[in-house]
Amino acid sequence: KEFIVEISGTTVTVTCPEEMENIVWEVDGMENDKKDNKFIIENYNSFPTKVKCGNKGGKMFHLHLNARVCANCEELDALAVTGIITADLFITFGVLILVYYFSKDRKGRPSAGAGSQPRGQKTQRPPPVPNPDYEPIRKGQREVYAGLESRPF
Repeated sequence: KEFIVEISGTTVTVTCPEEMENIVWEVDGMENDKKDNKFIIENYNSFPTKVKCGNKGGKMFHLHLNARVCANCEELDALAVTGIITADLFITFGVLILVYYFSKDRKGRPSAGAGSQPRGQKTQRPPPVPNPDYEPIRKGQREVYAGLESRPF
C-alpha cells in the first residue's frame, strides 16, 4: 500500500496507507498527538522530511517526503496545459503561413534598390594577364635568368 500525498500551496496532506485506530504520526523523529488517518503539514518548507504512521509497537509505515512547494504557485490541470500547447501551435503555424504568403509574392519582382545591377546578358571577362615577373623559362631565354645564380658567401 502507498501513502497519498496532496500538495496545495505550502500545505502538504499525507494519508496513511491503512485505516487504523489510534494512529501515531512521527515527523522527523518527533511524535505528534494527531490520531486521524490524515496528517496535515502547514507551511512546509521544501526540506526533505521523514514521516511515519502506524500503531505504537505495531506496524509502522515510512515515507521520505521531498516535495517542492511555493506560496504563490497555480495548479494547472491536464486540460489547461493541453489548451495552452494547442493554442501556441496554432499561433506558430499561423505566423509561418503569413510569412510564407507574403514572401511568396516577392520572389518574381526585381528589387529597385540602390545596389541592384540591371539584368542583361552576362559579359565574359577575359582571363587576367599573367605577371611577366613569373613567366616560365622558355628555351632560348636562359640568358635572362643566367645572372640569378646563387653565389657562395
